[in-house]
Amino acid sequence: MAQGVFITLEGGEGVGKSTQLRLLRDALQSHGYEVLATREPGGSAGAEALRELLLFGQAPLSLRSEILTHFAARFDHVDQVIRPALAQGRIVLCDRFTDSTMAYQGYGRAEGDATILKLIAVLQAQLGLAPDMTFLLQAPRQVTRQRLAVRGAPTDRYEQADEAFHARIAAGFQAIAQQHPERVHCVTTDHCSAEAVTSRIMKDILPQLPNV
Repeated sequence: MAQGVFITLEGGEGVGKSTQLRLLRDALQSHGYEVLATREPGGSAGAEALRELLLFGQAPLSLRSEILTHFAARFDHVDQVIRPALAQGRIVLCDRFTDSTMAYQGYGRAEGDATILKLIAVLQAQLGLAPDMTFLLQAPRQVTRQRLAVRGAPTDRYEQADEAFHARIAAGFQAIAQQHPERVHCVTTDHCSAEAVTSRIMKDILPQLPNV
């Protein structure tokens, strides 16, 4: 059985990752592929419990503790969910992965501090798993704020952060895209429908997949 393909969706708040996760899952299944759609933080029972702490916990964590908690959730997710699905030959679509930790904690909270970036890179290496393809979804902050307001969902700790934090996150994602141009595909989501964005992404995905 062929090894599966690991695809991640990245970006700031309100860029459309959750919508694209659902639409891409449906599009890939319509082509005959077996697909697992998952998310971070979360994706396994243990990781979902840690998600509640990270996003909605009443006691803020120190920066290094926050990073380690994200990776604790991630290791459980990878070990119990992602690796088994890939071993079964499935396509795994994941809403956020290690790039989000680098952008949010490394560039957002730590403001690009080299020691923190190195810590995240070391933990990434210990995972022993990297995405085959990453789609970085992008939209102007004024657009994403409007989307979040319309959605009306409960806001988590990161959504409530100030605009300077979100600007650093956007810059961090851009730096990651520049560092990994062979993996990261940048996709704007504010000038067309969600379905059109899906079609654009599928044009990049399908040539990289095995025949079914």
